[in-house]
Amino acid sequence: MNVRHTTLTAAIALARLRRLLPRRPARPISRTTCANRPLAARCPTSSNAKAVHASRNDQFEARDVILDNNGAEHVRMKRSYRGLPVIGGDLVIHNNRAGKLASVSQTLTHEISIDTHASLSKSEAVLNAGVDFGTAFDGVSDAKLVVYARGKAPQLAYEVVYTGFMPDQTPTEMHYFVDANNGRILDKWDGIHTKGKPGGGGGNGNGGSGATCDTDSVGTGRTLTLGNVPINTSSCSDGSFQMVDLSRGGGYTTDLKNRTNGSGTTFSDADNTWGNNSTSDRATVGADAHYGVSETWDYYQNIHGRDGIANDGKGALSRVHYGRNYVNAFWSDSCFCMTFGDGSGSYLPLVALDVAGHEMSHGVTSRSANLTYSGESGGLNEATSDIFGTMVEFYSNSAYDQPDYLIGEEIYASNPGNSKALRYMYNPSLDGASPNCYSGSLGSLDVHYSSGVANHFFYLLAEGSGNKTFSNGTISSPTCNGSSLSGIGRSKAEAIWYRALTVYMTSNTNYAGARTATINAANDLYGSATASDVAAAWDAVSVN
Repeated sequence: MNVRHTTLTAAIALARLRRLLPRRPARPISRTTCANRPLAARCPTSSNAKAVHASRNDQFEARDVILDNNGAEHVRMKRSYRGLPVIGGDLVIHNNRAGKLASVSQTLTHEISIDTHASLSKSEAVLNAGVDFGTAFDGVSDAKLVVYARGKAPQLAYEVVYTGFMPDQTPTEMHYFVDANNGRILDKWDGIHTKGKPGGGGGNGNGGSGATCDTDSVGTGRTLTLGNVPINTSSCSDGSFQMVDLSRGGGYTTDLKNRTNGSGTTFSDADNTWGNNSTSDRATVGADAHYGVSETWDYYQNIHGRDGIANDGKGALSRVHYGRNYVNAFWSDSCFCMTFGDGSGSYLPLVALDVAGHEMSHGVTSRSANLTYSGESGGLNEATSDIFGTMVEFYSNSAYDQPDYLIGEEIYASNPGNSKALRYMYNPSLDGASPNCYSGSLGSLDVHYSSGVANHFFYLLAEGSGNKTFSNGTISSPTCNGSSLSGIGRSKAEAIWYRALTVYMTSNTNYAGARTATINAANDLYGSATASDVAAAWDAVSVN
């Protein structure tokens, strides 16, 4: 079953939603229930209010809506309580083709009923968060009151954001949630999403001298990792070219010139040939990143029908040459950008195809389920980027970077037989830190390691447990329950994970919730037999 995904302005009335979306079957709209008006501010007396655990003090706003071809709709909503954001209170309302409530995806288990008057002052909350963060910060937000609903019971809390840099030059945007009554830190997570570490001024579309650069062009990228590839650029009125992809929403690639802040300078060129297949030309890795992002864009559009990261047709910024000897890459939602380091020693610049797909997929996650980068949801966030980064590699099918289930194998200066990788989806424990099988302590791990169980699930679902041959030779995947699985194929597996992410997962989804989400997605797309295969793959990694 094909689906169509349209991002919408928050708080728009459902009646208007149905008028604006094309090819929507017309039908009368009842005004009497929450199910038929899911964007209503509140429905205190309806039985549907109980389904979403809504109190009379709750308000709801729409983030987006997905319409299936059969007329069913899935409205993703954020929740507030007495005007305060509810962290972990987001939900998806699923209406059937008749406009009636079918189900709700959410992690909140009961109505919120708390006092919103804080005993702790804002300054005390900022101080408590600062003690945890340390002294190496360059900015701190004002504390704002929220309802923290990721724990066993909703609590009044302050959200405080500290920004700065880690010792390895990675920027950090730490979000702290401080109990507004006793000052205890309830939770924290980073707004910067990295690909994980090995071993455990431009962008305005204008050329120089006032030239305009508004014509789509195709140049040649002489990349470091992918040979010579076509890249979409823009030609300027003065005869020059810029690394701006007008065909994909104006996404552009810049040289940060080894700084750690700013947007960088958009790459420009006189002959539309970029790089020399070596790091001696700074444009070389710019071409890698630019091409990797374009392949990721095409993957999402052609395989999943998604029009860019936010599904709004707008391209993003890609920054290369970040910092000095920086061995990492990251996505930042605040700048809507991907950033790539130059590597150091035995590590090449981190612009490999699956790395670009990984980072761009963090953006897709942030604009859909928005899986919180902490605990089990954080592991699922990382796994989503590994899964889709890998699927981009299969989609591109480059002879220079043969598709496999290794993450980041191309960042090593020397890697005969692809024996080294950041992560091994078919057998996560090969990295020395990621578990193959689920346990109750999984959420306490770094998100790059807790992702291993979902990566393992996806491999087993797609490929099965038996022998398969990829770039690193013939491999097999162990199961945690001794079962043997045949796999349903990558096409089905990737469609199931994408639908689960965009239709059923919410910010606080854990592994048990991911199992439910993917089974629901499989039922929607392929029926009960495939849903049983999904359940068996989760059983095989001990998520049962």
